[in-house]
Amino acid sequence: MIRILLAEDDQAMRTYLARALEKAGYEVVSVDRGTEAVPLLESRHFDLLLSDIVMPEMDGIELAQHCARITPATKVMFITGFAAVSLRASREAPQAKVLSKPFHLRDIVAEVQRMFGLSEHAEL
Repeated sequence: MIRILLAEDDQAMRTYLARALEKAGYEVVSVDRGTEAVPLLESRHFDLLLSDIVMPEMDGIELAQHCARITPATKVMFITGFAAVSLRASREAPQAKVLSKPFHLRDIVAEVQRMFGLSEHAEL
């Protein structure tokens, strides 16, 4: 089973995303900030880091840089509601996929499936 570490500071969005991804068959561990995600990356295996970019204490780009050092095989996907931040993410983490808010849950699930070469199997 694909394991996803979800870092999102907005509780409603975090719950919304975690439920959708779990419904699609993924194991999801969610945290509300990057500083909480780093120890998890150090102690557990995750196939994907799904992170908001704008968060308190540590932004998603810095979190992705930590992730690349700790577990280089972990894929990264960013979500953001800020266009300028999206451009920065594309420049500083070119291997990461960036999805801009608002998006539909199908978009997130489909993108995760594409990242891992899976066929679409979830009904949202």
